[in-house]
Amino acid sequence: MKGDNVMSKKSSKWVKSLQTFSKAMMSPVLFLPVIGLVLAFSSILTNPSLISNNSIANIGQLIGDTFWPLFGNLGLIFAVGLAYGLAKYNKSEAAMVALMSYIMFLGANSSFLSLIDSVAEPIEGQLVGTGQAVVLGFQVVDMGIFLGILLGGMVAYIHNRFVLTELKGVLSVYGGAKLVLIILTPIIIIFAIVCAYVWPLVANGIESLTGIMKSSGAGGIFVYGFFEKFLIPTGLHHFVWSPFQLTSIGGTIIENGQTISGSQPIFLAYMRNPNISELMHESLRFSQQGMVTIFGLPGAALAFYKTASPAKRSQVKALLIPAITTSILVGITEPIEFTFLFLSPLLWVVHAVLTALSQVVCYLLDVRPWGASGLIEFIIYNIPLPASLTRWPLYVAIGVVQFFVYFFIFKYLILKLNLKTPGREDDHENVHLYSKEEYKKAQSTQIDDQSALIVEGLGGIANIISINNCYTRLRVEVYDMELIDETILSQTGSKGIIRKGNEAQVVYGLTVGSIKSKIDKFIGKSE
Repeated sequence: MKGDNVMSKKSSKWVKSLQTFSKAMMSPVLFLPVIGLVLAFSSILTNPSLISNNSIANIGQLIGDTFWPLFGNLGLIFAVGLAYGLAKYNKSEAAMVALMSYIMFLGANSSFLSLIDSVAEPIEGQLVGTGQAVVLGFQVVDMGIFLGILLGGMVAYIHNRFVLTELKGVLSVYGGAKLVLIILTPIIIIFAIVCAYVWPLVANGIESLTGIMKSSGAGGIFVYGFFEKFLIPTGLHHFVWSPFQLTSIGGTIIENGQTISGSQPIFLAYMRNPNISELMHESLRFSQQGMVTIFGLPGAALAFYKTASPAKRSQVKALLIPAITTSILVGITEPIEFTFLFLSPLLWVVHAVLTALSQVVCYLLDVRPWGASGLIEFIIYNIPLPASLTRWPLYVAIGVVQFFVYFFIFKYLILKLNLKTPGREDDHENVHLYSKEEYKKAQSTQIDDQSALIVEGLGGIANIISINNCYTRLRVEVYDMELIDETILSQTGSKGIIRKGNEAQVVYGLTVGSIKSKIDKFIGKSE
């Protein structure tokens, strides 16, 4: 029994570490949709079948050439973003050290390749297929985004251990972040040397993994789709989608002598040049999870409405319409998803299964649009491309079927299991989405009053260890979970709360970023 407890504690510690890492991943990931949308817009402006004006096309070219280097240097972006996200103190200094460490690695690795006479010779003027690439002017082993992830984690670890260390006497000028950089110097050099020998083997392993995923067919797509959705409440879903959408695990193409890895950069490459192939690259099989935001969840919402008691249907409709509109237009699903997650975990499992099955159907029918988060992104990404390339009309047809499947299955389960979904709760129970009026009232509250109320609901400043946020949730580590008062938090516009260990995830929606900043300012932790 004691051994089981030890194993349980170790497992919990590992899960917490993964969740912390996943939250830090959000620092760079939050910018990717914006970058992608701008690149998609630039591709529209340079598409001769849509725009014939040369001046407009030149503007589109300029915008695209401005933003494409961001996707070409995701490693650097993730190194800085992860170090910032994982740092417990002096985050800006951690980001600066990460930037310098990344450049130091490039210099060290490039130099060592020269010393051991392992600099690859270009093949027909290109380094494609050599396992090396030119990054910021240095020819190094081609690690892509993995270099940024590894360096970001490494920098954050050393930073958290030594950034508060102050040296004495004449050495005091070398304390703090400068000491962190000094300690990292030999580590980075050794890491650069090791990567020169080890990374080619890792790259072969990644290539084998890509082959396994390709040969796994529909089964692999189902597993991917299921866990990408199922793990959302834990925050670990980022470990599922990001390797396939941002790295060579998802797939690779060569365009104009440049290696492009991951389904999202590959799709954007097709937007710049739709003639790469007749059918969109197979890596897009990992990017169809957005269908549920436009079709599936509205079907679930209709099931909620139809199964609500007649006396409460008008209230339920007022609650569901804003949530579903947000889901359809911009792909923010948590207000509706967490409604049935709170009330019935079974519905969440069914939701994950249905999401995965829709991706399997797309895979089997070679349907490969960018399954964007919401209708706005879907239109911007897919409509400018030839329908024969992505087969997006068939995607819409599958989505319509998904709508009805969600509606009938959710309606059946709600009635069969007598689930307390919105409009079916007992009179004495307060199980519901909060109304638009309550939300507006919370938004009109003075900033300090709202922040004070949130802090009070979290058990007070003394109970708060750290505060972060993702797209829609305030993620708070607390000392004592029992001190959290959900009734108080509901008065601030909260749409629900998830408790996991000593972390509370409070759902606020798209305004969570500004809420987090106001709380930081209120409690004196703004950076």
